[in-house]
Amino acid sequence: QVQLVESGGGLVQPGGSLRLSCAASGSIFSINAMGWYRQAPGKERELVATIATGGSTNYADSVKGRFTISRDNAKNTVYLQMNSLNPEDTAVYYCSADARSVWYGPPHEYWGQGTQVTVSS
Repeated sequence: QVQLVESGGGLVQPGGSLRLSCAASGSIFSINAMGWYRQAPGKERELVATIATGGSTNYADSVKGRFTISRDNAKNTVYLQMNSLNPEDTAVYYCSADARSVWYGPPHEYWGQGTQVTVSS
């Protein structure tokens, strides 16, 4: 019912920056929290950052001070600005959204297809 599409990933040198975007489309009544997760080779999927409808945010300790999550409710889009990237940030980054397709339906967590971020010299 709700589709999420990430963009902005790629190859960047250590110390560089990338900006990820995730746009939601389809049948959307409301979107509550949105977030970014990542999964590196051989590791479990990790929460990176979340942002509530009202704008409050939470970050993993490993990215605090370097990453910034934001959203544009009018565009149903969430962003992740990543600065001071290091090789440990290399992973597939996934967008998520807690959303309802109809007002009377239950909330459901939707996921994007993921976008690869590689930090290497």
